[in-house]
Amino acid sequence: MNNRRELAIKTLTRVEGEGALNATIRNGVVEQVELNIYEPPRYFEGLLRGRPLEEAPDITARICGICPVAYQMTACQAMEDALGIRVTDEINTLRRLFYCGEWITNHSVHVFLLHLPDFLGYESSISMAADYRELVESGLQIKKVGNQLLDIVGGRAVHPINAAIGGFHRAPSQTALKSLLPSLERAIAASVDALHFIARLDFPEPSGTYDYVSLRHTDEYPMNTGRVVSLSGLDIAIEDYEQHFRERQVAHSTALHSTMLPGDEAYLVGPLARINLCFDQLSPIAKREAQRCRVNWAAASIYQSVIARMLELIDAFEEAICIIRDYQVEPAITRVEYSPRDAVGMHATEAPRGLLYHRYAIRSDGKIAEAKIVPPTSQNQAQIELDLRQLLEASIDQADDQLTGSCERLIRSYDPCISCATHFVKLNLTRANESPQRA
Repeated sequence: MNNRRELAIKTLTRVEGEGALNATIRNGVVEQVELNIYEPPRYFEGLLRGRPLEEAPDITARICGICPVAYQMTACQAMEDALGIRVTDEINTLRRLFYCGEWITNHSVHVFLLHLPDFLGYESSISMAADYRELVESGLQIKKVGNQLLDIVGGRAVHPINAAIGGFHRAPSQTALKSLLPSLERAIAASVDALHFIARLDFPEPSGTYDYVSLRHTDEYPMNTGRVVSLSGLDIAIEDYEQHFRERQVAHSTALHSTMLPGDEAYLVGPLARINLCFDQLSPIAKREAQRCRVNWAAASIYQSVIARMLELIDAFEEAICIIRDYQVEPAITRVEYSPRDAVGMHATEAPRGLLYHRYAIRSDGKIAEAKIVPPTSQNQAQIELDLRQLLEASIDQADDQLTGSCERLIRSYDPCISCATHFVKLNLTRANESPQRA
């Protein structure tokens, strides 16, 4: 009798990157669960060494084609920390507007194109559009507005070119930004409608509890700055991040796993963490609509992160509208001057998928001596594996095709960016000491 059973599925195209899930079940017991990220290492930290510090925003943006702003803003502010730069309030406001554009585009792609098909029973957004055309078209229009905002502030929608250490190369046009207001107003109304459609969907029960980690700011919902906080009571400055979190290599993955010290515990970053830790900082409309959803966020399922993303989408629209309405004239200073020096700087921002940390050592000749980048997906990987183990243990009697689909839906709920850290590609499921079955 063949006691080994393997299941492989083809590329799943509703996440970004390449990876696999390997699980072993022996005599009805889950022995092993590994999120195997096998995408080749991309060596961005090595590529940065020896490069002029001014190149960091554009090089790091290439880590991710769908959230380049997060990498640019984190790199710029980490360099500014090293150089002792303090940018103007106007620059900080424009950076927040810039980040709003990224949240809008990223969250709308995930919700309407990647995640909703799971809840509505479709294999893709294309097949879903046959029955939910207005919903898909609404999502595409919402994304379009985000692209337009990125284009105006960043110079182009993909891998923007306007971000710079010390600010921006040029100020966005007041006329161009004001022209976006009608589209932003329509988009926020469409987002509220979509939120309540989504909030009424059926969600699986929570698989467990999480230690949430995010930035928290005293005056605003976290994007570009704040302190690192956790549900378990952590409250530290960004410069202390590496004293409380560490990355470790695991044999089954080309991406590092990040855990929280001192116990090497898994934790969760992303929209669900931000909502739980910073709910009081949501914009007025987002907070009002969140209360209408009646979600118990303290006990929310990871699947309900799709609701959290919609709330953050509304928050980003509302903030963008407020900033643009107040933008009466282009600032006279768009970039603060600086001189290179031997120094180390670090910063963290909230990428759409969660906390993103950068640290750089620079030299007086203006070159980068060392770089460290910890993306959100690396920080979530240990928690994803724990969730997958709990899912497998609770669903161990399911047929392989059902079990595979359940695992895929769980992973997609994290919106992992596998290239940043993994397109989830195949599930290898081994059932030892059991009669072989054909999937």
